Amino acid sequence: MNETAPSALGEAAPRAETAGRHLVDRVPIGGPDDSVAMVREGLVGRNFDALEAVYVLDGQRRLQGIVRLVDLFALPGEKRLDEVMEAPPPPTRVSDDQEHIALRAIRHRLGAVPVLNTAGQFLGVVPPLALIEVLRREHVEDLHRLTGILAANHLVEESMRASPGRRLLDRLPWLLVGLLGSMLATLVMASFEHVLQAQVAVAFFVPAIVYLADAIGTQTEAIAVRYLSMRHVPLGELLLGELLAGLLIGLSLGLLVFPAVALGFGNPRLALAVSLAIVFAGGCAASIGLVFPWLLSRAGWDPAFGSGPAATIIQDVLSLLIYFAMVVALVR
Repeated sequence: MNETAPSALGEAAPRAETAGRHLVDRVPIGGPDDSVAMVREGLVGRNFDALEAVYVLDGQRRLQGIVRLVDLFALPGEKRLDEVMEAPPPPTRVSDDQEHIALRAIRHRLGAVPVLNTAGQFLGVVPPLALIEVLRREHVEDLHRLTGILAANHLVEESMRASPGRRLLDRLPWLLVGLLGSMLATLVMASFEHVLQAQVAVAFFVPAIVYLADAIGTQTEAIAVRYLSMRHVPLGELLLGELLAGLLIGLSLGLLVFPAVALGFGNPRLALAVSLAIVFAGGCAASIGLVFPWLLSRAGWDPAFGSGPAATIIQDVLSLLIYFAMVVALVR
């Protein structure tokens, strides 16, 4: 059994946020004809960067399979590696994005992810601690972006230590988008001033409808950003599922609201308008929460950038339009 894999094999220097940045090459490897006993003996007295599995390579250093270490010590010593190895996971290249690699490790239940060069030769693995750190950094980065923070910082500690000026530059751009959107929402409200004057109670439900639409949209945005990273489900199927979920959530909330408004205000028509607005605003918010990050991704932007602040403004304005349309159609 060989102890390690060569680290270069003609590959260019790794770029940031790729598999190559986290690659380690001191890992157990063996040939298909090596016996389990020989491999176990070869592990003794050696130092490894990662010791989750033995990687079975052919004469051209192509990955043939994997024998997990927890299985290796339970196998009969006379067995050959090609008799007991698992099929290798889908190939991971040096240039693959680090977040996709971490998600691949979860999907295929890998302690470490084997990495190949462009010729398909085994280079080493991305070890467990690197995978954990990648998931942590990407999670924090997504949280920053979903809240409209344009920070280049990947660590919470760095963001917390940033100067006030840096924090201003990180957060202000998308908040300016929110400011413009709030002005648009004000114009929508002003255009229905005659409705509000005729029926003051209509104004009481604006905050609730806007909040519920925002909450549904925020939940969908989180799902959308994860989808764009993992892509397990076809977009059309996910969009249909989220649209139906948004409508069902809105319907459930609307059914709860209707009797409360009808009894509390003695106005069944207003109660129906509020309930239907919640239903349709919920479906609309779910669609925007999914489609908006997808459009950002298609345009070459990170899907998490601005999804929160920008999508929220769109949801707010459309929710107001839906609500007042219902009021005009049903109440007046």
